[in-house]
Parts: sequence; C-alpha cells; structure tokens
Amino acid sequence: MPIAIRDDVVYIMLKKIDESDQGPGPDPVKFDETDFAGIKLTPVDLLGHLDFLNQRQYINAEFSGNAYGNQDDVPNVVDREEFGLRIANTYGAADGPLPHLIEFKKAELTEKGRKMLEEMEAKPPESLQSGTTVPIATKDTPFLEKVALKGGFSDLYDARDVTEVVFRTMRDMMTNEAVENISQELHVPLDEGNPDRTLYTATPLATEVSDLWEDTNPIVHFLSHIRPPLKIKSETFLFRVRQEGGLQPNTSPEQVVSAVFSATKDELSQERIQEVASFLPDEIRRLWETA
Repeated sequence: MPIAIRDDVVYIMLKKIDESDQGPGPDPVKFDETDFAGIKLTPVDLLGHLDFLNQRQYINAEFSGNAYGNQDDVPNVVDREEFGLRIANTYGAADGPLPHLIEFKKAELTEKGRKMLEEMEAKPPESLQSGTTVPIATKDTPFLEKVALKGGFSDLYDARDVTEVVFRTMRDMMTNEAVENISQELHVPLDEGNPDRTLYTATPLATEVSDLWEDTNPIVHFLSHIRPPLKIKSETFLFRVRQEGGLQPNTSPEQVVSAVFSATKDELSQERIQEVASFLPDEIRRLWETA
C-alpha cells in the first residue's frame, strides 16, 4: 500500500522541524493533530513522510525502534516515485505493531531541506491556500495515476473500474456524435509505465483512455451506440457511480467523479469541454466545470 507523498504535508513538516530547532544536532519535534488540521493523516502516513524526507536527506532524523522496517516480519518498500511503508500487515491500527516498533523522536533540517523549505515558503502549496488538501498530481501525470491520486484509490485497478462507470454514465446522456468527438481526443496512453496495458484489463485491449471511454466491455460498447440519449439527474448519476463503482463507505462519489473529470479535461480541447458540459445535469455540470 504505497503512500503518495503530499506537498502540503512535506511543507508542514519542514516548517515544524525548522521552528523546533534549538541548536546544533537534531532536536525533539512533536507533531499533533492541530499541525495537520483538515488533512486525513494516519500514523503510517506521518512516519512514511518523515522517513521519505530522512532517506532523501531533507532532514536528519532519529527514530526509536526500527524506522526502516528491515526486521524479518517488517518488509521495507521504497520506490523512486512513491514511498510505501509496510509494518507487518498492519497500517496504523491502534492495537498493531506500529506504535511498538517505530517512534519519531528528533530531527533537524539539512541544507537540502532548508533550501526546499525556502522554495516552498516563497510559493506555498496551493492546497494550503485553498483550505483543502490533495495529493500531488500534475497535467503530465499518466491518466489512471491521476485518477487514483485525486480519487483516493490505493491502486490503478480501482481507478480504471470507476473511470469506466463515470464514462458510461456520461455517454448515456450524450449523442453518438458527441461521444465520437470525445473519443477522437482521448487517444492518449493510460499509463506510460505499462506499455502493454495488461495490468489494467483482462485483455490487452485498453491501451488508451479512449478504450475506457468507449468501454472495454463489447456488449456495453455496442449498446451505447444504439440507444437514444437519456436524461439522468445528478443524484442518479452519483448513485450509479457509488453502486457500480464499488466505492468504499468513506469515499464520496463526488470525489471520484471530480477525479475522473479532472483527468479527462486535461486531455480535451476547450470545444470538447464545453460540449460535454452541455449534456450534464446541474450538480454534475458544476463538478465538471470546477474539476
């Protein structure tokens, strides 16, 4: 279960460590809930970010226990793009091994860390300015990774599945001509790191975003071209996404719809963006326009 490194959390941590500096060497730093107000952060998320900063030499930190999980029952997973911290099979459970194995104690900023803090202070993360927090995702992030990050999915399989549900519901309200117009602009890779795309579908057919837009299910693909446009209310749209997308109870359909919308708009021209908006009902159109 990888931890996506968030710029808002990194900024808060660097600033708190800097403010706790009392002289040469690492000093005690105590993080509490008020430091991350409005941010959903588990103990594993907290330690994952601190360990990432420590291993990348932005901070010089001290941990009690085994911070890097190289015990036999605590595998360590570090990826160049994401940092995954696995503690036995428990992720921050109150009765699990995490509190007994690892405890963050002290830290100081390195020169590399001070430079990063200066750059972030000059231009703070936008999520902190707006009062909400989202994982880092840019226009150049591969489509399904972007949906997973912004939608809060732990893997790309879920991101793929919910994308097809959102796309299917969108198509149900659109004319065949409009559907084809959108398809022509979605001939972009699902994920540049997986050339054959077999990771995301039972067959190697889903090579582009347009494959998900047209639907990889041949029956659904056929039916979508012979039915007339439907009128779907916003609450029905969201209900379909929640039910057919298999969302977890703590995941809102609005969040995942917005994630798919945002990733999709990055691939479309303004003309196509406006065309899609013309078919969407009130609340869903608002999500589309603000994504």
